[in-house]
Amino acid sequence: MTLSHKMVLAASFLTLISCTKNETKTTVTITGDARYQPKEYVELKHPDWSKNATIYEVNVRQFTPEGTFKAFEAHLPRIKAMGIDIIWLMPIHPIGVEKRKGTLGSEYSVKDYYGVNPEFGTKEDFKHLVDKIHSMGMHVIIDWVANHSAWDNPLAKEHPDWYSKTPEGNFQPTPWYDWDDVIDFDYEKPELRKYMTQALVYWVKDFNIDGYRCDTAGFLPTDFWDNARAEMDAVKPVFMLAEWESRDLHQKAFDMTYSWTLWNNMAAVTRDKKSIAGLVEYMAHDVSTFPRNGYRMTFTDNHDMNSWNGNQIANFGDGLEASMVLCGTINGMPLVYGGQEAGLDHSLKFFDKDLIDWSKMPYESLFKKLFELKHNNHALWNGNQGGVMIRIFNDKPEQVLSFSRSMEGDQVIPVINYSAKPVTVKLDSKYQKGKYQELFTGKEYELKGDDVLSLEPWKYLVLVKQK
Repeated sequence: MTLSHKMVLAASFLTLISCTKNETKTTVTITGDARYQPKEYVELKHPDWSKNATIYEVNVRQFTPEGTFKAFEAHLPRIKAMGIDIIWLMPIHPIGVEKRKGTLGSEYSVKDYYGVNPEFGTKEDFKHLVDKIHSMGMHVIIDWVANHSAWDNPLAKEHPDWYSKTPEGNFQPTPWYDWDDVIDFDYEKPELRKYMTQALVYWVKDFNIDGYRCDTAGFLPTDFWDNARAEMDAVKPVFMLAEWESRDLHQKAFDMTYSWTLWNNMAAVTRDKKSIAGLVEYMAHDVSTFPRNGYRMTFTDNHDMNSWNGNQIANFGDGLEASMVLCGTINGMPLVYGGQEAGLDHSLKFFDKDLIDWSKMPYESLFKKLFELKHNNHALWNGNQGGVMIRIFNDKPEQVLSFSRSMEGDQVIPVINYSAKPVTVKLDSKYQKGKYQELFTGKEYELKGDDVLSLEPWKYLVLVKQK
């Protein structure tokens, strides 16, 4: 055999080995092996009515001059017409007197988990409100403060061992915080867990509420919430919102958590005049790291932000409407903080009376348009029933946020000039070709790829694909 023949044979042999290796790589068999199957992280089942829902926070004390459940009922038709599905009531329970802050105290200082704050009315009044909300096709959740109680909650005397203690053995607020009107529970106590779970079930079973917004939910062990959710679901399917931002709560306990990170990044652009890079990063992480079927609550304000960030208009300035539009079209469930639609321009007092001025409604029509679209357009639905956010690259990435969401033949494209300067922007829209109608103006657009759009400072387009 000549040298050339040997070289050809060797080359053929190497080629055979290479082909064999390649074939081995592409013929992996996994049939029946569960170890390699993708698994949905969210194990709980969302109530069906939450799939395209919106949410509205109510501070009963500040909503009307009377500050009662009965007086609040008069606002329900307007709230329903705006497109709200879930009414979230801030705590309805009696407020502690001992070490109370202000004249009326914090609603988050609970004196009786089985009672109703007499400021607001009676249990019969509350039941009437729940029934009224249900009769209008909406749902109601109430705020639950499981982490701590008022100093004069009877549990402090009846079961002092249910509370955490200082090194000296005294009651204490939640460690490291200055919440000196409340004392901290100890969830290492099984008896406390049972009591709190039974109280949660009580309001679901006896008053037919639809779930809870759980204050400082991440301060409690997740396994407590997992079990509490299961016990409530045994009565009726509930909706659970955690005041927290953590994926672990989504697995078995909570339908929805807060998107504080989104709020912080919107504030960075509107208030601190930074680029939109933080918003882009938030959206990238939302798509790649957040459970697909978890819900995130999106907001430009809520009672937490309003209480410690001051004037909500000053926070977002001229970019407030743009941020409202983003919250209504991004992945998540948009929140309206009671009074926002009326242009609430100051931080509501937390421990005293401070009425909302309802004389004007500058943002009501904007919310109504957004929520009507959310209800009817599958692209904007919640969790895995809505469309994934796909970035549309453009030539002004420091100013303009543009993305697409599609589902069940529906498609929505928000384009937002997140800056104080007018902009002419070219979209890399070759994958979004088609005819669209703008949500707020009704103007028709046709995207053909490399489309050029002009936007005034802080202005936006919401393009809805025509079928």
